[in-house]
Amino acid sequence: MAADSQDTPIQISQQRFKLRVWMTSRLWAQVMLGMVLGFGLGLLLSESAGLIDPETAEIVGHWLAMPGRIFLALIAMVLVPLIFSSIVGGLSGAGSGEELRSVGLRLVAFILATTTAAALIGVALAQWLRPGVGLAGFSQGTSADTPSSNGEMPDLPDPPAQVSVPDMIVEILPTNPTASIVQGDMLAVVVLALLVGISVTQVQPVRAKPFLALMDALLSISMNIVKWAMFLAPFAVFGLMAQLVMRMGFETMIGISGYVGTVLLGLALLLALYLLIAFVFARITPMRFVKAAGSNLLLAFSTSSSSAVMPVTIQSARQLGVPENIANLVVPLGATMNMAGTALYQAVAILFLAQLAGIEPTPVEIAVVVGTLVASSIGAPGTPGVSIAILVSVATNMGIPVEGMVIILGVDRLLDMCRTSVNVTGDLVASVLLRSVGREPARAS
Repeated sequence: MAADSQDTPIQISQQRFKLRVWMTSRLWAQVMLGMVLGFGLGLLLSESAGLIDPETAEIVGHWLAMPGRIFLALIAMVLVPLIFSSIVGGLSGAGSGEELRSVGLRLVAFILATTTAAALIGVALAQWLRPGVGLAGFSQGTSADTPSSNGEMPDLPDPPAQVSVPDMIVEILPTNPTASIVQGDMLAVVVLALLVGISVTQVQPVRAKPFLALMDALLSISMNIVKWAMFLAPFAVFGLMAQLVMRMGFETMIGISGYVGTVLLGLALLLALYLLIAFVFARITPMRFVKAAGSNLLLAFSTSSSSAVMPVTIQSARQLGVPENIANLVVPLGATMNMAGTALYQAVAILFLAQLAGIEPTPVEIAVVVGTLVASSIGAPGTPGVSIAILVSVATNMGIPVEGMVIILGVDRLLDMCRTSVNVTGDLVASVLLRSVGREPARAS
């Protein structure tokens, strides 16, 4: 008995040591723990809990979110050189022009097909569940006091001016690359990188070698800074989650649970579609996919930015057997253009606003909405407020009042977190579908 009693503390100590090693060696576990703790702390600091006054809670929230803001700032600092060097290096290593065309055509087909499917899923769910019916009174009652994700009542963005198709095509080209970099226009950076990368493949290897060596060094340096930033990831998730829950509270969520539930159901169906595509066409089981990308998706959920987690997405793609040159090319392009989750969210939001106003769109109008959202989701720059501006523009063109937009703004941060995770899943699925194009052999699973 005495020996058993002496062994018990040793066994407990060993179990604690194993748990500590397990937690410190798995990013997804740290991120999950930070998310749960941040959610609990956010509830305690929320106005509904009444433990501290709102002004003090807001100050505390700013301090809690500081690690998250530092994390995002570090990623943003190297985002442009990382995207540029990744795409140029990926194009230079993709092989012949035939292989480049194969990658491009398959990627475009995948993005168009999945984005269209996502918009149709959103339309079907919104028409079936009709989350806006019966909420007209709620929208009027909350129009004066529903906060945005920043805790303040925002001004609705003005609808963007109508631009002709030829002008849109011309404006894609970055006529002033320096200004595009300063403004953080990722679409312009991607286009510039594509042009430079394709041009490099047409230059004599001896002349292109120094430039490609510079790109490789730039990519390595950027990835090293990202590795430093990842040490802050669990603390960033903890602070950002606490601030989000503290500002929103459960009252807002309960009042519009139908709208939130419709979007979440649609995103869940889109996620299932992605996993099904990966299983059928790439022979990657959902279990293996989640094991390789779990921490990546949790981080995307917490940061609400596909671009911020792009380096981690590249690493996840490598774990799924994607060649480095294909991952470095497809993931940056996907992070900029593959926004199927956003298209689904916008489709639900547009019909939600129509239902709030008692407007029943015709099938033709719904078809126009789907086409518009697919095009805008692919071509929209990754700047804050663009998604809301697109919603305002489409709603205005359909004659739908935008007073109910305040409800959408109230929970936009939460839904943005969810759709970002789905968008990142789409980037990974696109990578594994294209892995056979690379020079390295694909691994079967």
